[in-house]
Amino acid sequence: MPHLIFVIGPMCSWCWGFHPIIKELREKHSTSYKFSLVVGGLRTKGQMAWTEQSKAYLAQNWNAVQQQTQQLFNFSLLNKDTFDYDTYPACKAIVTIRELWGDDASFEYLEKVQEGFYAKGEDTTSLEVLLTYVDHKKKFLEFYKSERAELLMHHDFSKARSMGANSFPSVVKIDEAGHMCCSQGYKSLEEILAF
Repeated sequence: MPHLIFVIGPMCSWCWGFHPIIKELREKHSTSYKFSLVVGGLRTKGQMAWTEQSKAYLAQNWNAVQQQTQQLFNFSLLNKDTFDYDTYPACKAIVTIRELWGDDASFEYLEKVQEGFYAKGEDTTSLEVLLTYVDHKKKFLEFYKSERAELLMHHDFSKARSMGANSFPSVVKIDEAGHMCCSQGYKSLEEILAF
């Protein structure tokens, strides 16, 4: 069975735009493909200065994604005076969910994080907010705070780069013979099925 690996940033606007396509692929083609998720660290702590220019850039980007994909965006975040656009906590949370509860759970959790950040304007850089999307909080926290969670997250970042997934979203397809190809950027359902 061919394997589709979705390489995403949980707080990447084009990845949120791509979400309905991932969902449809998983719902309609689960007997044809194996699906998994790899996080590729989009922005780290302090990497994006929170200025009028950066907010204008995000607003322009989010509007473009919204126009092309019809995904819902809440622009309230852009009214904040300060914000550290740090994707590490959300990346580590997704890796934690995947490790503890498997691939399906990681896709479901990703949807909650993306919807929280983009549609509801929630601060998904906050562990407190990330915990609200989790049922088994104690088990989650124990793993999330472990050295293994940190190692696995960085392993994902390296894996993404080694597969050629340097922009998000990317889809890596591994066929039955083990041949790998990578499609970068937002694609339609038809484009994903054709490549």
